[in-house]
Amino acid sequence: MPGYAPSEAARRSGFSLDTLRYYERIGLLNEVGRTSGGRRVFTDDDLDWLMLFRCLRDTGMPIAEMCRYAELVREGEHTTGERQALLERHAGRVEERMHLLQCQYDRLRAKIRAYDQHVRPR
Repeated sequence: MPGYAPSEAARRSGFSLDTLRYYERIGLLNEVGRTSGGRRVFTDDDLDWLMLFRCLRDTGMPIAEMCRYAELVREGEHTTGERQALLERHAGRVEERMHLLQCQYDRLRAKIRAYDQHVRPR
């Protein structure tokens, strides 16, 4: 099983080393392995988790919800429904934000077009 140094895990995930340590400390990442010398070694499974966390963070999921999701996964298959519901609630919030951003983007582009047409923008 390949292992990744913390710097490589940070590079691949886009998280800082401080964030990786924080995620470990709060239990978001479950017991990252260590070498015989005590250095952390991230596995492909750890990187898969980090990529999921990257998605959730980038879409605005609060850390507490991310922790709850990770906790549910560790509890086992009987939590599948609750995990799905958590992700669906988050997806709904993301859709609302996307709609708002699209509306604001359209307004911004209209202002830019007004400048392109030498119309006095308001």
